[in-house]
Amino acid sequence: MGSSTTSARALGPGIIYGTAWKGADTQRLVTLAIQQGFRAIDTACQPKHYNEAGVGAGVAACLNAALSRADLYLQTKFTAVSGHDPHTVPYDPDAPLAEQVAQSFAVSLGNLRTDYVDCLVLHAPLATRKQTQAVWRAIEALVDAGGVRGAGLSNCYELEELEFLHRFARIKPSVLQNRFYAKTGYDRELRAFCRDHCITYQSFWTLTANPHVLASAAVAELAAKYRRTPAQVLFRFLTQSGVVPLTGTRSETHMREDLAVFEFDLTATDRDRIRPLLAA
Repeated sequence: MGSSTTSARALGPGIIYGTAWKGADTQRLVTLAIQQGFRAIDTACQPKHYNEAGVGAGVAACLNAALSRADLYLQTKFTAVSGHDPHTVPYDPDAPLAEQVAQSFAVSLGNLRTDYVDCLVLHAPLATRKQTQAVWRAIEALVDAGGVRGAGLSNCYELEELEFLHRFARIKPSVLQNRFYAKTGYDRELRAFCRDHCITYQSFWTLTANPHVLASAAVAELAAKYRRTPAQVLFRFLTQSGVVPLTGTRSETHMREDLAVFEFDLTATDRDRIRPLLAA
């Protein structure tokens, strides 16, 4: 990725390898992704969908004299009880919310074999704003203690919810990670808020949810023009628009293609052709 040869933590990632639903293949795929050049990894302390320990093992297998922990951006999440399989909650579900966050984070550090994470993301707003506030205060305490470098929010699709959290927060969210699809109008208002408040917008489900964009005449013509794939054209449009996409590919070829999106630039005219497809 564009900053993959520099400190990913210092500059922020341009593209992120996502590890949801990788199961027993997680360690192998994370190792492969880092070997191909990814320097940012997204996971969660949510055994239902993520093998966080596998992420840690994959990262550990890659660290050496040429690649240190500081070269990587590791991002994990706190998931509320409602987002877990009740049989695999990685903390005491009856504990106060602040203690749930602290316990979950301690598990994450053990799983990831690190003493800090670059971003701790609240997996989704909780049922009430009071609960969301309590969790955010607990995340802020972890930032204060030095174990977390940045705080983020995921699966927030209402602008007023993000505005509320931003007003309330002492440590402002630095990341918003959302599903990128037509149902939400591609988060047009949310992305504008993020741009105005120095929040990095991370997109997931970016390719899966948008086959119509990938199959469009505009994207096909640009793919031919640049001798790239439609997926590369879409990813490059997003990265040039300030979006950091997640990719969860299992394919070594696709990993290389995803990282190669920083090798070319779409012109302003090119981007104008794609923008209407995403209501952007």
